[in-house]
Amino acid sequence: MRITRVYTRTGDKGTTRLVGGQEVPKDHIRIATYGTVDELNSILGIIRVFLRESPIEADGRLLLDGQLHRIQNDLFNVGSDLATLPADRWPGMYRVGNSDVTQLEGWIDTLNAAVGPLTEFILPGGGKVGAFFHQARTVCRRAERECVALMHDEPDAGAGPMRYLNRLSDYLFVAGRWAAHQGNEPEPLWERPKPEV
Repeated sequence: MRITRVYTRTGDKGTTRLVGGQEVPKDHIRIATYGTVDELNSILGIIRVFLRESPIEADGRLLLDGQLHRIQNDLFNVGSDLATLPADRWPGMYRVGNSDVTQLEGWIDTLNAAVGPLTEFILPGGGKVGAFFHQARTVCRRAERECVALMHDEPDAGAGPMRYLNRLSDYLFVAGRWAAHQGNEPEPLWERPKPEV
């Protein structure tokens, strides 16, 4: 792929084009969905930058950075899938699927084993890296909700992105806890309200 000019001026009318060339309004649910995936990918880029300065030991930083690098690439594939109507998919087009979800599940299990079970709900926080993981988790959940809305309108949108985003939000929660644990950052706990007497 070669991009020689960034601006196209088609957005001046409030429209954009899908991968197949169809012009759609920028507030179309398909655009909103892959736009949120792009927002999520940007937050993961921020996490990777802050990871370099975090108190997590070098091996842990390398581990997380490698996982996030793979996830950022996966999210690009998710966005590409969402930007392509089913009729415009081409033979050999990569679409996230079972192996990508299984990879996330393996990472979740490994990271979760190191932090132990939750005894109470936690509040978003846990140091800079942990806090950004929690922000990423909430944006991922929004992308997931938008993906569901897209599938209501267009059932052929595909279940791959939906399954991937669902599992990714779990990964981001556990990774945030793991980052706080490895960096010796306290996880703020939800304080249950005391019953009124």
